[in-house]
Amino acid sequence: MPLHLQRDLDHLHHEVLSLSGVVEEMLEKATRALFERNAHIADEVIGIDIIVDEREVQIEEECLKALALHQPVAVDLRRIATVLKVNNDLERMADLTVNLAERAKAVIEYPTFVIPPRLARMADMAKGMVADVLDSFVSMDSMAAARVGATDELVDRMNCEIIEELQATMRTSPDQVVPALHCFSASRHIERISDHATNISDDVIYMVDGVIVRHRFSGGGDVGSVTSG
Repeated sequence: MPLHLQRDLDHLHHEVLSLSGVVEEMLEKATRALFERNAHIADEVIGIDIIVDEREVQIEEECLKALALHQPVAVDLRRIATVLKVNNDLERMADLTVNLAERAKAVIEYPTFVIPPRLARMADMAKGMVADVLDSFVSMDSMAAARVGATDELVDRMNCEIIEELQATMRTSPDQVVPALHCFSASRHIERISDHATNISDDVIYMVDGVIVRHRFSGGGDVGSVTSG
């Protein structure tokens, strides 16, 4: 591999990891804001988003520049393509943490509303997925990435259970409808964050093994194409 290409790949890797650290911090603060009912922390999350947006654009521009300048192939091309995809997923995660922070600020206005305890467990699970999938990206460990993707089904199931609980609350306590709806949205935001962690797990598998695993259906074989390089 040419020295200049290696240097640029290492720089891109470092930049996206730096961005991932910011997004992880946003997620941690957004969940704290919700469960501690802390508007100050929620505002911190909202204020950080502009930084993530700027860095996401910068990383994308550097990826495109590397593609044009070096015209990489095989594993080097997969690495840059993966950085592009991970970069986009991280930006979307950041947007969702902002949405979560906004829901946290809304719930604060209803001090008697009880946030379902399962939502805290679901948030911890999603945060674990994000941390684990980023570790798999750093270590280029496709098996660890696959384990993260398998966890998403548990988060989806928990989200459905929380929504059912909130719907029951809204039926029995009409005065709690508004905060329950905010909590409903918060649960969906957390579930979507876990979906983006799953996207990154798929991208790590592609980067390491050259296999596209998106859109696979159980019992239906491989819907995505398989590449090698």
